[in-house]
Amino acid sequence: MTDSVAQEAAGAERGQIIAPGSTIGILGGGQLGRMTALAAARLGYRVHSYCPEADSPAFQVSAAATTAAYDDRDALARFAGSVDVITFEFENVPSATAELLAAMKPTRPRPQLASDSAKCKIFSTGTRGARSAPACASRPWT
Repeated sequence: MTDSVAQEAAGAERGQIIAPGSTIGILGGGQLGRMTALAAARLGYRVHSYCPEADSPAFQVSAAATTAAYDDRDALARFAGSVDVITFEFENVPSATAELLAAMKPTRPRPQLASDSAKCKIFSTGTRGARSAPACASRPWT
């Protein structure tokens, strides 16, 4: 990891705000990705969606789209190079993909949380005061 990438990731760890006009990378291109892209655009952000399926709903409303497998390291590197921050539409992104991207760009939720919906709910409700239906632990996806 280069020094500038490490500094950028460290800034995000400290709660650095991503300014409007920045590009949010979203892994997953379903309905939630579509709704997130629409909301982000209204707030002045661009969205680059990444998904293996070419007909993903989020692609219709994203500023940029990448159709590639979640284990395509070259496509993931190009994707990370085109965005300012990365998030996930769903928790089934392979952990190796999440870890690889987190080494390149600020990534939220952190990969350790992204692949476990129960941990995500506990994190969200515990630190943000949000209410949610009870979470049950499930087997992690790899």
